Amino acid sequence: MTAPEQLKISRPEDILGFIPHSLGYWPDASLVAMTLHGKRLGATLRLDLPGPEVLASPAKYLRAVRRYLEADKDADGTLLAVFTSNGGAVSPSRYDSLLAGLDSVLERAGMPVREAWYVGNDYWREAWCMDVSCCPLPGRPVQDIRDSALNAEMVYRGSSIGPAPERRPAAVRPVPGLHQAAVLEAQAAWAPELDLRRRSRAQFRAVLDVWDALLARRDGVPWLPEAERDGFLRASLMFPAWRDAILVMTVAGKAAAEAGADQFGILDDAAQPDPVSPPVQWPDPDPGSTRGIPAERSASGRTSAGYADVLMGVVPAVPDWARLEALDRILEQLVVLGGPAAAASLTIRGWIAWCRGRGSYAAAYLAEALETEPGYRLAELLLELVGRGAICGWAARKDAAWQKFGPDNASAGTDPGGGR
Repeated sequence: MTAPEQLKISRPEDILGFIPHSLGYWPDASLVAMTLHGKRLGATLRLDLPGPEVLASPAKYLRAVRRYLEADKDADGTLLAVFTSNGGAVSPSRYDSLLAGLDSVLERAGMPVREAWYVGNDYWREAWCMDVSCCPLPGRPVQDIRDSALNAEMVYRGSSIGPAPERRPAAVRPVPGLHQAAVLEAQAAWAPELDLRRRSRAQFRAVLDVWDALLARRDGVPWLPEAERDGFLRASLMFPAWRDAILVMTVAGKAAAEAGADQFGILDDAAQPDPVSPPVQWPDPDPGSTRGIPAERSASGRTSAGYADVLMGVVPAVPDWARLEALDRILEQLVVLGGPAAAASLTIRGWIAWCRGRGSYAAAYLAEALETEPGYRLAELLLELVGRGAICGWAARKDAAWQKFGPDNASAGTDPGGGR
């Protein structure tokens, strides 16, 4: 994740204080690597710290770190931070040989390590400074990082540090109330109606029209309770073909979603019952925004995006992150009632997190989807992808990566999830 251009980062406390804002949480048992472009911070990578067996033979781990960092083509240096317990940060540390190996590997890759630090629970220290006059043992208080000027500036700008993915409250939880009962009742009524029309091209288009209208909602407009609408949305997610089409439409447009459905042969132009949809209020898109315009996107001269290409972040060249953010917020509202619709919502939210380069969050969402609906196939496939440490195509490219702090404060990062 690149630091906002306007912020001055000069002290180690500032660099270390930026990392939790970059990831969204304070890392634990993690190696964090940050590339450098001269004196500017580049991309941020987080990986789980290796266990004893890997530490004894770390070649594969070292190659993985180098491969991830080489995705930043402009990098000419690296900063390393080992977030561990106080015992792991004490000198000598069991991770000293790992840092030495990374120093050698990254030097040969043209990204020499400029600085390295250990960050424990209570104190932090420079990894290679042995002069106790400037680097006293056991180190400096971690509170210095939390109190750094940069951390205060990031909070002022609206950035927050949340719980680690594994400590994140479950999204699926019992929610009492008349509205929730009404949503489930509406969903039960919509499901058989949609099932009768699951192969209808007209119904396919009607489903995408409803979702597309909601994706065009103005930023800041509250999500007001509408039982018929929410029941319809949850029911539509229970059909895998429509679920996938919603995902593809969000970043590549309606035509790409329909073309992909045609490739799979799931649409039938024969006579079908008339399409059905809820009485949705169709909002105007933000002035000057293209979020509500289903522009068709392509890459490498392709005229359409295949579902697999979109799923892997190959096309479009740059996704519409505003629409993906809007989709994520809608799904957050639909997930709380559980069941297959919640599993679909959690799975897509996991995919969005992976696209943003946040593998640990992706793994948490996908694992929760499988707890909610064991055997949910798309969640299983995506969790396997995340577990292998694969990086979404968009997250691996600086020009396409998600910008956490907005286009004026560029900030893109990669957390492959540590092989989980």
